[in-house]
This record gives sequence, C-alpha cells and structure tokens, in this order.
Amino acid sequence: MRLCLDACVLFPTVLRELLLGVAKTGAFRPIWSERILEEWARAARKLGPTGEPQVRAEIVLVRADWPEASVEPRATDMARLWLPDENDVHVLGAAIAGSADGIVTFNAKDFPRNTLADEGLIRFSPDQVLLDHWRTDPAAVASVVQTVHQTACTLSGEHLEMRQMLKRARVPRLGKALSRTGS
Repeated sequence: MRLCLDACVLFPTVLRELLLGVAKTGAFRPIWSERILEEWARAARKLGPTGEPQVRAEIVLVRADWPEASVEPRATDMARLWLPDENDVHVLGAAIAGSADGIVTFNAKDFPRNTLADEGLIRFSPDQVLLDHWRTDPAAVASVVQTVHQTACTLSGEHLEMRQMLKRARVPRLGKALSRTGS
C-alpha cells in the first residue's frame, strides 16, 4: 500500500515518528512531494527561531530514509484537479503521481471522499492508518509505539503516560486499543 502523507501529519513529531516507524515495518510505503516537505518546514516556524532549521535537518534524514518517497505532481493532473482548498490540490496531484492508494490527513473537509474516489484514492486519518495496521500486526505497531514513547519521555525529561501521548498526537483510538491489550 502506498500512502501520501499530508504536511499536517508530518509536522507533529510524535505522529510523524509513529507513521514512519510503522511504515518501516513494511505496513505501507509513504510518499510526498517536495512542496509537502516545504509546507512541513514552514509550519515549524510556529515553534520559534529554531523550529524551521531543526525541521529542515529532519527533512534531510527523512529523505535519506525514504529516497524513493518524493514524487512530483504532473502539470496535466494539476490543471484538471479541484479540491475545496486550492492549496491542497498539490497533495492530490502527488498522490496520483505516486500511484498512492490514499492520502493520510487530518483535513477531511479539504479532501472529499467522492473527489478522491474519482481518482481511485481513499482518505485516511492517521488514527485509522495506525489502528488498521495494529489490527494486522499488533506486535510491530506496539513496538513502534513503545520506541516513540521512550524517545518522547527522554526528550521531554519527564514520564509521559502512553495513552495520553497518543491522545495528544491525535491517535486516541490507537491509544485505547493498546491500553486494552496492555501493550
């Protein structure tokens, strides 16, 4: 499965690490465009003067880990595509150019299911992607979550309750599933 990751799911560190960690297990192949990566970098300006440079360094690492992930939308697709927010058309174009099965985003209203279906795509929330893969391979997903949790605790210098961390990362259903199984 190939999934185009929107900038809004790459920007939050915990969520990005969860998604890419699960992708590394072979659950799916992530794709994005250079414009999506640029949007992620620009969003990091909200974090202060060190935010954008830090994210640009992270982008270098992401590119190294996923050298085949970057795709560019075709001009012919871009000319014919429409979405409620014209600034998101490039994400749809990247998904098409990368032969994606779907787009992972929080922006449901900007990616209408019927419009995506016309292109053979499905819109997924990050929680849905992670929960679906947990159902398929709970041990692999639980291991990724554990690694991300440990890293988050180390970087923050405090203990974060795992379910709360997942809720903050906007993947509450995954957190609930993991807490029920004791993972």
